[in-house]
Amino acid sequence: MQPAATSAEYSPEFEKRTYWRVTRRLVPFLFLCYIFAYVDRVNVGFAKLQMQQDLGISDAVYGTAAGIFFIGYFFFEVPCNIALQKIGAKYWLGPIMIVWGLVSASTMFVKTAHQFYAVRFLLGLVESGFFPGVILYLTFWFTSQYRAKMVAAFMTAIPLSGAIGGPISGWILDRATSLGGLRGWQWLYIFEAAPSIVAGIAAMLFLHDNPHRAKWLDDRERSLLLDRLREEENSRRSASPGHHTLLDAFRSAKTWLLACVYFGFVMGSYGLGFWLPQILKDTITKDPFEIGLLTTIPWGVAAIAMVIVGHHSDVTGERCWHVALSAVLGAVAFGVSAVPGISGVAGLIALTLAATGIYCASSTFWTLPTAILSGAAASAGIALINSFGNLGGFFSPFFIGKIRDATHSMTLALLMLAACCCASALITVAFFNRRAISHRGVAE
Repeated sequence: MQPAATSAEYSPEFEKRTYWRVTRRLVPFLFLCYIFAYVDRVNVGFAKLQMQQDLGISDAVYGTAAGIFFIGYFFFEVPCNIALQKIGAKYWLGPIMIVWGLVSASTMFVKTAHQFYAVRFLLGLVESGFFPGVILYLTFWFTSQYRAKMVAAFMTAIPLSGAIGGPISGWILDRATSLGGLRGWQWLYIFEAAPSIVAGIAAMLFLHDNPHRAKWLDDRERSLLLDRLREEENSRRSASPGHHTLLDAFRSAKTWLLACVYFGFVMGSYGLGFWLPQILKDTITKDPFEIGLLTTIPWGVAAIAMVIVGHHSDVTGERCWHVALSAVLGAVAFGVSAVPGISGVAGLIALTLAATGIYCASSTFWTLPTAILSGAAASAGIALINSFGNLGGFFSPFFIGKIRDATHSMTLALLMLAACCCASALITVAFFNRRAISHRGVAE
């Protein structure tokens, strides 16, 4: 084995080439896995177009079932993320994907509201370890210098899952109705769960826990990655010596403020994700396949914008205003879409801008906790932020369902989402700009 190189011996070209190799190896696969996860999570929005009538459920019941996913997510996310550190990505993320695929497919057997609630709760429980696990997993490979770009690339799976899954879901609903004695919404759950199961098996064969165990790296590449991670950890400890235990993450005001910021983004993203097919059905077309095609517009635009904003944030090294201004765009766009009497096309344009703002803010947001927290605090803090923030995934569809049943309109619901995005922007500017962090300290 060659002796480890010193930091000075790594040329910029070698470093760039090494990180690009790691990116090509890990990010595309994780990207696909998250597409499958997100499709299984939100395809209930398309299934609703048929299953609501078949099961005789109200908008409030649908909203509760869609959102109860995040109650299971909330209670099990932190222990799942701690388990990832002990078990390793290879034998943790893979089985999670297999089991959530099976649980998602089992939604086809739902007959009552309570069964619907139970399956969605179990799906949230199983999926709870995946997203924060991947965010943490990326910190085992990439320093913060590269992380915003990696997280943005990974998180483009969210809007792309809508752009890809929408037409597929619409086609299944349109073409598979009564096939083999099953309704289209039942086939939707079967067909869209299968890729998650296959990906879970592949993860156990493909992933390596960290650079130490990656046989596809040579000694010098491995040394570079480990040296860069070690240098960043030492620098972070020097700057914030008291913020390195699991308990510190729970005690930190900044951890909870970050959780509140993310809560607002999740309210917006899942409010749109779970209800966009219904909004399009109400305002533009009732054909499932056409609805699926139209959903590609907001999700496709958001995916492109996420990459651009993430890259610009990396190049400039600025995080706060990239997050805040994106959130403001989402707030304004939601407000415009809520204007009574707005045309279907104008509403779709506004919701496209809303999706763009929310997802650009969400992807860049994850550079904040990974820059502030380290060690055990990073593991627990990231999971806590994501877990608490994702409670917005319950409250958003739940309240929208209640509002629709009461008012038969989306106006108040969209204004609620606008207010959440605005609040998140204000907290970000107040507490996470460079001056606020340097004056108050990251462990406050």
